[in-house]
Amino acid sequence: MRSHLTRIAVATLAAIAMTLSSQLLGTGAATAAPAPAAVRVLYYDASQAAEFINVVHQGAANWNARVSNVRLERWTTGRPVNIRVYADNNWPRAYVNSLGNGTVYMGRQATAQGHNPTRIAAHELGHILGLPDRRTGICSELMSGSSAGTSCTSAFPNSQEITKVNNLFASGALVTAGWRHDGA
Repeated sequence: MRSHLTRIAVATLAAIAMTLSSQLLGTGAATAAPAPAAVRVLYYDASQAAEFINVVHQGAANWNARVSNVRLERWTTGRPVNIRVYADNNWPRAYVNSLGNGTVYMGRQATAQGHNPTRIAAHELGHILGLPDRRTGICSELMSGSSAGTSCTSAFPNSQEITKVNNLFASGALVTAGWRHDGA
């Protein structure tokens, strides 16, 4: 008799708990919150970036400080290389293979003209992360590139750029392969 009463009490408590949870949630059944998007890690190799190696690391750190769905990490042996970074004497540019994969060229021509190297690195990495050039001349827009002038040193993405990158990596969007250059 006692075990029968215990089973009835447990069943009653379970029913009450289900009723309360459905009333609090406003639905007939409890639902779990959606899982957050997995962070995609991209490995970049800046070993051929010559004098720009530290600004490439800083540009990557600037993105890491602002976006949540992707993380740029220094390449180490045994990891796949997603992004290769080189230094050359031309204008900075990026070749995008696919979202999160490509090649960045830290061209010396822009720094010789007075453009901020950390802004250049962050801007070119922005192309690999799926963003196009905007050429608005607005310094607070990282993807406005050289159109913001040589006095602009802002090397962080703004809220719209952050949202766009987070959305691209959350959705696994496809981006068109090809060259991206801000050109002087």
